[in-house]
Amino acid sequence: MTYAARLAAQPRLLLAAKTAVAAVLAWYLAPMIPFAEDQYSYYGALGALVTMHPTVARSARVGGEVLMGLALGIALSLCGVAALRAGVPGGLVLGVVIGVAVLLGGWRFLGTGGDWVALAGLFVLLAAGGDPEGFSVSYLGTVAFGIVIGIAVNLLVVPPLYIRRAGKQLSLLRDELTTLLDEASDALARGDVDRDGLALALARVDEVSTTVREEVREAEESARANPRRRRHVDERDENMKRMEAMERLGYLAHELVDLLVDVQDADPALGPDGRQALARAIAEVSDLVAAPVGDPDARSRLAAASRALDAYEAGIVSPDSGLCRETAAAAAIDLCLRRIIDATRPFV
Repeated sequence: MTYAARLAAQPRLLLAAKTAVAAVLAWYLAPMIPFAEDQYSYYGALGALVTMHPTVARSARVGGEVLMGLALGIALSLCGVAALRAGVPGGLVLGVVIGVAVLLGGWRFLGTGGDWVALAGLFVLLAAGGDPEGFSVSYLGTVAFGIVIGIAVNLLVVPPLYIRRAGKQLSLLRDELTTLLDEASDALARGDVDRDGLALALARVDEVSTTVREEVREAEESARANPRRRRHVDERDENMKRMEAMERLGYLAHELVDLLVDVQDADPALGPDGRQALARAIAEVSDLVAAPVGDPDARSRLAAASRALDAYEAGIVSPDSGLCRETAAAAAIDLCLRRIIDATRPFV
């Protein structure tokens, strides 16, 4: 593993280091900004701080939103300064500026910058002294400079890319789905399928699925405007395909548990032979789902799952099976398991 890869594997540490570097650079270089006063250089560090985020794309988006919010707040405050010079009471001016700023901060397009409208208005009114125009130029200019420095540092110094981390999380979700299917198979073999008994595994699948969905979304965001993404195009595509398949598998797993409960409660229900055949089919399907991407044994697992499901399907309509008649739920289970198999085919 390269040094950059090891550093990227510690995202919080990397973010902290880059934020510190960007803030120091912005602070030292801010006096070089034309038309900005040196005494406000610390606003450059502030700009670098607010724009530093785990992905380059988010840094650029938040930086732009903050600048829009600051510009709007400064414009409001300068209107307030004009009102003060015209003799309007200070308390009234302050209240109106803050109130209008809070209202305007609710505009959706401002995003994170909405919180900065009132803050900028307050700063200019109370901290500008006798030169609000000069303070406004320095304030906006140094913050903008810091934002540019922050984006540049985030882009040039090991730009974060979370594609592999998302792939690992997808594998974790696959393992949770496998665990759920194994538990369902074991419960069915015992003749003790209970939705409450499988609730913990179902909840775990839902929890991990939510986390993985966010990880994949962040991985895609980290690839935007990232020069490192060119080396990971195949991994990105694979992650998206796996995420689609896992979401489908999660839905089908919930459906399968509901159907198993229905079949067990049905009258007539699966007899011992039919129940064991279905348990074996679910176990083989679970083994197929558990196969890692690129597993050389995946085709044999697919064949085994298909054979086991064919045996269960034959038992549904066989007069010698434990079924007195074919139930809708029993047939639906067959269809559900076949859909699970279909969802895994692109990776076999």
